[in-house]
Amino acid sequence: MKLGARILKTGIAIVLSLYLSQLLHSPSPVFAGIAAIFAIQRTIYRSYLTIIEQIQGNIIGALLAVIFVLLLGNHFIVIGLAAIIVIIINLKFKLENTIGLSLVTLVSIMETQSGNFIQFAGIRFSTIMIGVFSAFIVNLLFMPPKYENKLYFKIVSTTEEIIKWIRLSTRHDYDHNLLKTDIKKLKESINTMEQFYKMYKEERSYLKKDLPEKSRKLVIYRQLNLTAKKALDTLKKLHRFENELLQLPEKFKQSIQEQVDSLIYHHEQVLLRFIGKIPTPPPYPEDNVYLNKKELFDFFLAHQREFAGQNNPHLYHTMQIVASIIDYGEQVEHLDTLITSFHSFHHNEVSIDDEAKE
Repeated sequence: MKLGARILKTGIAIVLSLYLSQLLHSPSPVFAGIAAIFAIQRTIYRSYLTIIEQIQGNIIGALLAVIFVLLLGNHFIVIGLAAIIVIIINLKFKLENTIGLSLVTLVSIMETQSGNFIQFAGIRFSTIMIGVFSAFIVNLLFMPPKYENKLYFKIVSTTEEIIKWIRLSTRHDYDHNLLKTDIKKLKESINTMEQFYKMYKEERSYLKKDLPEKSRKLVIYRQLNLTAKKALDTLKKLHRFENELLQLPEKFKQSIQEQVDSLIYHHEQVLLRFIGKIPTPPPYPEDNVYLNKKELFDFFLAHQREFAGQNNPHLYHTMQIVASIIDYGEQVEHLDTLITSFHSFHHNEVSIDDEAKE
């Protein structure tokens, strides 16, 4: 099991909240620690949103606790009824994420037996807010997440794995069951990439001059994710219709292998160009014709004529393979255009920290 940054930050936030509560002579510092657990988030921006939501949720919990205790007392049936109403109000105001902490606030206030109830409620509310703000401070200052690094390396590792399998698939040199298992893992990796993209998108730039670069990077990372998904779609078609590939004429099979080899080479080059490891633009643009779509399509049309007048599934399956390769190729070309445009504005300013590689 890997000890992640969020685990460490949760521990630090609990320590900080308990220390501040003790420093301010709070009678129940444990509630600050509980609040810190609820409030810790993956990104600084989410932590900011959480503070806003938690303040609203805690106010709802505290107000309901005061009202119910003053009107009906603090019998456990009354506490249960108040909890139901707190949940309903939070849902009404779309504060689903704050329900847990709102209930903690409610119960912690309503369990009092002391005479000066309003003062007690204020102290409990303040103690819980200490935990919320402690979590925000920790998220802001300690080990701020570098989701761009996580996203880039996840894209690279997933894409490299897909490309490896595509190369083997066009040569029919692989274990069928092993590939089937790996395709499931690759789908999970694609989902992780999309999660990292959302996290990176939520990270806010503090300097106005960084906004255009961040916006262009978001477009590129979105296209990197989409291109990896298209590569995986192509791999799935090659795997699913392996028998159709084997039945193709030799020249057609050879063309598919050569075109796919050229396409995945292009994809690899584009990934390296993004972080400036190879020149942008390429030094010999006239040689960089990576996918000859016309040749591939002409082979398919010639093959189609052999099945004229026949309702043969083989032809439809072959069409899916060719269409998937062409679609993948167009996504790589679009990615190439975006990266070339990016570097024309920012001159290879992409910085990826190798230490963040998972």
